[in-house]
Amino acid sequence: MIGKLILEDGSVFAGEVISRERAVGEVVFNTGMTGYQEVLTDPSYCGQIVTMTYPLIGNYGTAAVYDQAIKSYVRGFVISELAGDPSNWQAECSLPQYLLSRGIPCIHGVDTRAVTRRIRSAGTMKGIIVPAEAGAEEIKELFGRLPEIEVVAEVTPKEVYRMPAEGPRVAVLDYGIKRNILNSLAKAGCDLTVFPADTLAADILGRDFAGVFLSNGPGDPKDVPKSIQTVKELMGKKPIFGICLGHQLLALAAGADTYKLKFGHRGANHPVKDLATGRVYITSQNHGYAVDEATLDGRDYVVTHRAVNDGTIEGMKHRQLPIFSVQYHPEAAPGPDDNTYLFDEYMTLLRKEG
Repeated sequence: MIGKLILEDGSVFAGEVISRERAVGEVVFNTGMTGYQEVLTDPSYCGQIVTMTYPLIGNYGTAAVYDQAIKSYVRGFVISELAGDPSNWQAECSLPQYLLSRGIPCIHGVDTRAVTRRIRSAGTMKGIIVPAEAGAEEIKELFGRLPEIEVVAEVTPKEVYRMPAEGPRVAVLDYGIKRNILNSLAKAGCDLTVFPADTLAADILGRDFAGVFLSNGPGDPKDVPKSIQTVKELMGKKPIFGICLGHQLLALAAGADTYKLKFGHRGANHPVKDLATGRVYITSQNHGYAVDEATLDGRDYVVTHRAVNDGTIEGMKHRQLPIFSVQYHPEAAPGPDDNTYLFDEYMTLLRKEG
């Protein structure tokens, strides 16, 4: 079935759609050669149409073990060549079957290089996926829908739950956490209690937790002011470790600022330099916002990690308090295990402060 991806600047890219499902969202691109299922189930992509820059997608199929959440939150999927006959002993179904069973709009046979070049030139923008017969009025109506700002509320859990272990008790503020992050914290030895994003600081400080973890999540960090206030009230009370959105919320709670990147960092091949050791790590990233370094001046924070490609902040820590964060995803293992030392550092901090 012929379809098209239309960007809000009027650019049109033809392809084939696997269903008549329409998609509306912010169009972004991911440079990973693998990990398409993890992308589809990463809550940080909530509200977005994801373009995969690697041409062949779906060749190893899908399996439940790779899901990062209980469902997919992406609004649409754009690929060049869709593999319908996977070759992998773990495969439980093909990618087309996976997409159809979850109602994820997908357009394939698209010139994804051209899509990516357009986004890199003009910046991320709203887009839609529609069948070829979609008329002008429908297209206008789809583009007229209000932008999504409450994406964290969509992905956060509704109730508190536990992942018990024999180790320090950690309160996890879940803004859209990936399963691999929870597993990495548990593997390091943390006894986890996971809280919804709108949890108040008093609900955490009133219980015997050794530390607090701030998770990844979707959207603009400034769209969740209540979460920023909670983080502000937790600072100096408990050791804190933040990843991705958690890193940005920590910066805002400290009085710094964040800004939107032109086309973001999304992929499994982003080099990041540890400024303490000089070592460069290959990292997995998924974010559209960054911390404004100039606004960190005079706020007792030091930059610990920096993106090699564009120099943006990829990590920071407080000079006196047991607080640190990174912008990238150490649990995603593109190295494959180069960055898991951060979870061990957090455990060391918990035991020291405890």
